[in-house]
Amino acid sequence: MKFNLKKYILTLGIASVLLPSCNDDFMERYPLDEITDESFWKTETDLKLMLNSLYPLYIIGHQSGWAQDKSPALNVVGSPLMYGDFYSDNCVKTGNEPSSLAGELVVPTGTSAEKGWYWWNLRKVNFFLSRYEKAEISQEKKNAYGGEAYFFKAWDYYQKVLLFGDVPWITYDLTEASEELYAPRDSRAEVMDSVLMCINKAVEWLPEKKDQETDRLNKDQANFLKARICLFEGTFRKYHTELNLQNTANTWLNEAVKACEALLGKYSLYKDGEEAYWKMFTATDLSSNPEVILGRVYLENKVGHAAQRYFNQNNSNRQSMGATRGLVDEYLCIDGRPIYTGGNEGNYEQNPNFLGYGKWTELENRDPRLTQTICRPGEHVTIYQGGVVDKEKNGIKYPDLNYNASGSTVTGYRVIKHWMGDIVEEDRTTQ
Repeated sequence: MKFNLKKYILTLGIASVLLPSCNDDFMERYPLDEITDESFWKTETDLKLMLNSLYPLYIIGHQSGWAQDKSPALNVVGSPLMYGDFYSDNCVKTGNEPSSLAGELVVPTGTSAEKGWYWWNLRKVNFFLSRYEKAEISQEKKNAYGGEAYFFKAWDYYQKVLLFGDVPWITYDLTEASEELYAPRDSRAEVMDSVLMCINKAVEWLPEKKDQETDRLNKDQANFLKARICLFEGTFRKYHTELNLQNTANTWLNEAVKACEALLGKYSLYKDGEEAYWKMFTATDLSSNPEVILGRVYLENKVGHAAQRYFNQNNSNRQSMGATRGLVDEYLCIDGRPIYTGGNEGNYEQNPNFLGYGKWTELENRDPRLTQTICRPGEHVTIYQGGVVDKEKNGIKYPDLNYNASGSTVTGYRVIKHWMGDIVEEDRTTQ
């Protein structure tokens, strides 16, 4: 038997060349029973799934379940719609959350998410933005999903700047070894320029409302957020001259105007009887409301919340809240003018429609939204008692200044905006 040594050597040589590449390909195969970062980011479904996890982090509504989480950046327990004004000068509360009125809203020295210094959600947004371009889909579709992420990033930073001013600008998802964890805060001007870039991308890339799925972000919602951000930043720069940014205020205000003009004619005020304002904030279905641009949808026995239960109690087990007199004073009189029309401090000229502070006379002759926001004794039943929440029955308990009791108000001005007076909602637990 002849042995062809040359042929054998040639065959062996070819095999030795091919073997490493085949072996590398085998070693790079990813687990079939789990999702990895390397095997994800391929399809439109992948992008959609990742973004779906961000929606409840930012479009919070009244939360879900027991509705007792802390919602960044405001970090209040429970619905940020109901309790978000704890961080303004409109409401006073009990509890240990930081208060703007008390000068407690400062950047924390620790690493916890308390007091609004929360970065985990933003890391998820940056995680998406650094990978979504890998998807094997058209650039137009990539942009549409990228626009959703840029919307969330703009919203996140808007809240942080609103609370703290200067904050660090983070462009990608950090790890424990990232030097940026120890970086100083960036200037307000730099951060807000980046926020404007993000929201402009969202406006440009998101589909029109008519072309988008009903439960996903669209161009109108991006313009709505842009208008809010730019109006806030423009007016802040105009009146806070200590920032030396007042010469850029009009640039921001003009951007707000552009965003509003893009929405003109598409939406209108909700008008349903004399209590339309109160009804709008207590409606369980806003799908046909002509005023709603962005909202969270709840479904019976699928996604619900118990926010109404705790809002009715209004005691220190959650938060006991009350409106400030400063808020009451801000509402205009029925002639469209403020309660004081001229004069100087200590010698103001009082609007004749303003009846002063007597037996709730400060609520008379005012913008009708005031008495749909603040409870006047005898007008709304707000007793926390099983089976007793109907609006037309059982008298009144508020105001009760004992903060630890159900039905307390802290200030005497009980907030009824968001209060439904519905026994079914009163008894809800998690759905």
